[in-house]
Amino acid sequence: MTVTTTSEQLTAPADQESFDAFARERGWSDGLPLVPPSPELVARCLEQCNVDPAEPIAPLPPSGAMCTAEKLAVNAVMAGAPAAALPLLRAAVEAVADPRFELHALNATTGSVATALLVNGPQRHRLGIPFGAGCLGGGAGRAPAIGRALQLVLRNVAGLRVGVTSQSTFGQPGRVAGIVFAEWEERSPWAPLAERRGVPADAVTAFATMGTANICELLSNDPVELLHYVGRALAHTGANGYLLALASSEVVVALNPVWANLVAREYPSVEDVQNVLWERASAPLSEWPVRHQRLFEEQNRVDGSGRVRLVRRPEEVIVVVAGGLGGLHAAALHGWGTTLAQTKAVRS
Repeated sequence: MTVTTTSEQLTAPADQESFDAFARERGWSDGLPLVPPSPELVARCLEQCNVDPAEPIAPLPPSGAMCTAEKLAVNAVMAGAPAAALPLLRAAVEAVADPRFELHALNATTGSVATALLVNGPQRHRLGIPFGAGCLGGGAGRAPAIGRALQLVLRNVAGLRVGVTSQSTFGQPGRVAGIVFAEWEERSPWAPLAERRGVPADAVTAFATMGTANICELLSNDPVELLHYVGRALAHTGANGYLLALASSEVVVALNPVWANLVAREYPSVEDVQNVLWERASAPLSEWPVRHQRLFEEQNRVDGSGRVRLVRRPEEVIVVVAGGLGGLHAAALHGWGTTLAQTKAVRS
């Protein structure tokens, strides 16, 4: 079996167990079983989407190697991702390659950061991307394989190597399967995220995150009270947004449909929701040592009530609607570094 790498073609064993050992020896493996990417499977993947194997998508740091459609298909096959997901993955590669995403820094950091993909448009249904109960992990479907395909591209094309090009102190499970979920557009009282960001219909938003955090509230049915609670829960002092070296940061907040519709009665504009969460996502300056306090003051991070906000601007609180109908929970995905979420159209 012939496998195309970043610069050459190699003859590899065709059976799964032998290929796994072959891939581990060369640093291609993420620790899970890999599907041998036979020329037939790769060709079928490309043909189903009518893609030219030589199509350049984007160069990826730190290696600077060009990710072509063929290399993307090889990694998609190894991950077990469906061929129909290739257009989505192509857009995801374009998103992480955008300089504003800061992929080079993300790959090199000591932080435990992974790439999350938020999917909008009809493709959610075609590909079975989850947006309801269990959407951030644990449900049946191909989302983990799609996320894994992107992570393998970052490993095998971009050149991410733990302890070599990546100095992540702990890492996280999202560095294997990524985080791939969709917005429950049909149950949202607001326009879909991609549409609000100028990309209607099928789109993907890539977001660098430190992981997922659950926010639980069992008692409140008051939208003002509820947003106050969610906002306060975002602002833990160890969050990346509070690092003094950063000029900006973002946080994604996923409200379940029950809470979203409750909140929308009081705040029909999603921009109002962002503004309230931005104001509430703060901590008292006294929570930090004196040296940090001085630096926050020098950077004008302290508001009139003596609190430090998690992010600098309301638009840096990215609000989406997803999750089950049981209510009671929101999810927070804190950003990393100064990476900025990038939304790209998915072209068939």
